[in-house]
Amino acid sequence: MPRTRDQAARRAELVQAASRAVLERGVTRARLRDVADQAGLTSASVLYYYPDLEELLAAAFELGTQTYIRRRRTAVEATSDPWEQLAACIRSGVPFPGEPETTSRLLYELVPLTFRNEAASARQAEFFSEQADLYDQVLSSGADVGAFRLVAPADFLARSFVALEDGYGIEVVAGSTTAAEIEDRMLRHARLATQAPPA
Repeated sequence: MPRTRDQAARRAELVQAASRAVLERGVTRARLRDVADQAGLTSASVLYYYPDLEELLAAAFELGTQTYIRRRRTAVEATSDPWEQLAACIRSGVPFPGEPETTSRLLYELVPLTFRNEAASARQAEFFSEQADLYDQVLSSGADVGAFRLVAPADFLARSFVALEDGYGIEVVAGSTTAAEIEDRMLRHARLATQAPPA
């Protein structure tokens, strides 16, 4: 049993090392040697735990999506007011400086992997659905209590919110606008979509 725990810990360390390598060099330039250097191991040692770099990067993508959605759920669950829940859902999806920006940047860097890696592709679809479901829950519950008058079905609006913030997030990570500006745009969009009264 201790050996199993040691292997799990080592694999977790390698996923973190791969994430750092991608953030430093970009997914197209990150090599097995870079991950090994980050972990203080040889390339052969890395391959003992993961058969190839692609599988390791898929694991990094998996962890990044888990971190991201966990933060969003925690933010929404911190309040019961419908508008505050929606605002929290929006804010938690914006790449503000710190962990949100770092995780968003990692996920954007790893998007090309989802085009050709089966596990990453499946996780990307699941990840999008998890975020849309969260928006759907917030919008539906707000409509149920009369706080929102939705301009379209909640599930339609939910997927639109996720797609919109994905596009806006790239602008932030690329440095062409600020997280605060994107949050403001998303909140204005939310007012229109929910017919919520002005603050």
